[in-house]
Amino acid sequence: MQKMDIKKYTLAIILMCSYSLIAQEILTKKKAVKITLENNYSIKVANNNVKVADNNKSIYNSGFLPSISTSANANYRNENQEITTQSGAVNTVDGAVTKSYNAAVNLNYTLFDGFGRKYNYKILKETYNVTELEAKETIENTFLQLFTSYFQVAQLTENTSNLAETLAISKQRLQRAKYQYEYGQSTKLELLNAEVDLNNDSITYINSKQDLLNAKRDLNFILGSDKHVNYQVETTVEFNELTNFDDLYEKSKVNNATLKRNRKNIAISDLSIKSAKSRYLPSLNLSSSYSWNNSQNPPTSFLAASNVTGLNAGLNLSWNLFDGGATKTSIANAKIAKENQEILLAQQEETLKNSVENTWGSYKNQLYILKVQEQNVVTNQNNFDRTLERFKLGQVTSIDFRQAQINLLNAKASLNNTKYNAKLLELQLLQLSGDILNVKF
Repeated sequence: MQKMDIKKYTLAIILMCSYSLIAQEILTKKKAVKITLENNYSIKVANNNVKVADNNKSIYNSGFLPSISTSANANYRNENQEITTQSGAVNTVDGAVTKSYNAAVNLNYTLFDGFGRKYNYKILKETYNVTELEAKETIENTFLQLFTSYFQVAQLTENTSNLAETLAISKQRLQRAKYQYEYGQSTKLELLNAEVDLNNDSITYINSKQDLLNAKRDLNFILGSDKHVNYQVETTVEFNELTNFDDLYEKSKVNNATLKRNRKNIAISDLSIKSAKSRYLPSLNLSSSYSWNNSQNPPTSFLAASNVTGLNAGLNLSWNLFDGGATKTSIANAKIAKENQEILLAQQEETLKNSVENTWGSYKNQLYILKVQEQNVVTNQNNFDRTLERFKLGQVTSIDFRQAQINLLNAKASLNNTKYNAKLLELQLLQLSGDILNVKF
């Protein structure tokens, strides 16, 4: 009777778990990446910033194109006039009407400005490159956040599953203790111990389920998705081949997005110095217009009407020989700004080296511990299986059985923690080397 009840209970648990897995959608790593690229808020803002920088580097924002404008005017005047001629004659006109009309097309173009716009145009192009690198950094950081959250969900999924197994075993143990107590085969203490352990396992399982639900919500936020969180994630972890530290470090120095952005900032600072120096040179501007003027005058006017059309053009050369030292100050400040960028680059290179070395050491350490933990799980599983058989035969106490159960649970949890920690360290190394966006899942 006892064995039959346990089998029914175990079968019910299996059916419930199977139904739950069927009902939940599988969120693969590849799908998570796709959703994040499409919906993540930070990535959307970064992409929009790239679009703005692209607009700014356009030829239309360079100052190399002329400006063309048009204007038109119409005037009407109705006056009472009294005109005295040189001979002393007086003419009086009431309601003297004057009408005038004009229209013009104007063109202005800077032929030379001391190469200032040339360097400013280059600055806009380099700024676009910096914005692209900033967007790449944002995507890389978001990817790392994504998989940190994704693997946390995976880790909690496995831990919760292990706790569910532990809870099922504790329920069977309690049922067994009840039967043994009823038939006088064990003491009340054994029954109470089984109840306490079951309660503790139930609380731990409930807390783990809540942690899993919270982790899924956090993952959903990074995904930028407003869908429900009733999904499963992949718990398989595959490691890439990162075996050579020197190659990885050299790759980091070349491809790291932060270093590349710092180098671009130095280039921009150098162009800013040249742009400031261009103020020492003269500027030459061309202005031209084609206009039409028409006027209709009253009798008191010498001309009854006039109609004038024509083309006007002119050159204007200006040279600011002394501006009170403003240009000199701008050049000095631009040089200091470049020096600061060079200092930041040197600092970032040292920071990168330190980060790569520390992360590499931790990564290799976690891979070694992972192998040990895998063997530890096998050993604890064998120990638990044997302890369970002896517990059924009454050859070990419930305390020994409980210890074997806890040891197995802890070993599985440690294995999961190590596995996902190692994978996250690997992703950090790939980010430092500029390769995280090339990872295939």
